[in-house]
Amino acid sequence: MQTTVHTTVRFSGIGLHTGRPVNMSICPAPSDHGIVFERADIRLGNARIPALFDFAEHSPLCTKIVNEAGVSVSTIEHVMAALAGCGVHNALVRIDGPEAPVLDGSAVAFVRSILAVGVKQMRAPIRVIEVLGTIEVHTAQGWARLGPGEGLTMDFHIDFADRAIGKQSKSLNLSNGTFVRELSDSRTFCRASDVDAMRAVGKALGGTMENAVVVDGDAVLSPGGLRHHDEAVRHKMLDALGDLALAGAPMLAHYEGHKAGHTLTNMLLRELFATPDGYRIRECDAVLAARLPGAGVSAHEIPAVA
Repeated sequence: MQTTVHTTVRFSGIGLHTGRPVNMSICPAPSDHGIVFERADIRLGNARIPALFDFAEHSPLCTKIVNEAGVSVSTIEHVMAALAGCGVHNALVRIDGPEAPVLDGSAVAFVRSILAVGVKQMRAPIRVIEVLGTIEVHTAQGWARLGPGEGLTMDFHIDFADRAIGKQSKSLNLSNGTFVRELSDSRTFCRASDVDAMRAVGKALGGTMENAVVVDGDAVLSPGGLRHHDEAVRHKMLDALGDLALAGAPMLAHYEGHKAGHTLTNMLLRELFATPDGYRIRECDAVLAARLPGAGVSAHEIPAVA
């Protein structure tokens, strides 16, 4: 059955790119509502934005959704990953600014709060998106691919010049609590050489050594170092789960990303839904639901390092 959060959970922090203070609440919502963001600071007109792939604008540094009135919310990928990874299908996310709070740069604070209040089952069945064929998109930087899968599995590969990151690959079956255990505490990262360039174009204004892993050559500059030796590729997988959640339902698919980012994953979803024989919508039975991300997950699975 579909789920929502038992009660409202609240967060306060700053936006990674805007640097502005922001308050955000994840509120219960009815069946078939999906995940919808609402700008609480906008009093007139349409302030709601469905968290769906066709509301996303292509952006290399974050995921940004925009409605027909031009109202937007950016950097939603960590929140979306937490909701998907905890098995939450319906929620109203109320936010009083244009960007979600970055908190520690991972999704673990969202996960901890969601699991603390618990997830409530509803009376409507879960509908899943079953990928039937292979869909692939390329850019000059990398590629991403979706193929059939019995649950949601993911392979990801990254390659950075800085030796502190270098080449990293990871494969995971994201069923049950894998996201919470393996990915939720992995933080966003950047190269020290990129910080000034990002700030020159109005990005990363809220970035600090406490909410991002900053590397320079073979050195990790952030206090405390890495939470995982392969934290960078784990975070890329976290982002990919959040971006895939913009499909609007859990997916039965195998996702592969090679140097992929937000834009490529959104291009992949657009290509999938433009291919009518590439997928089908089906209702879940108990056996299938048990293979989805978040099924049966509990708070004790949150990594101790976080």
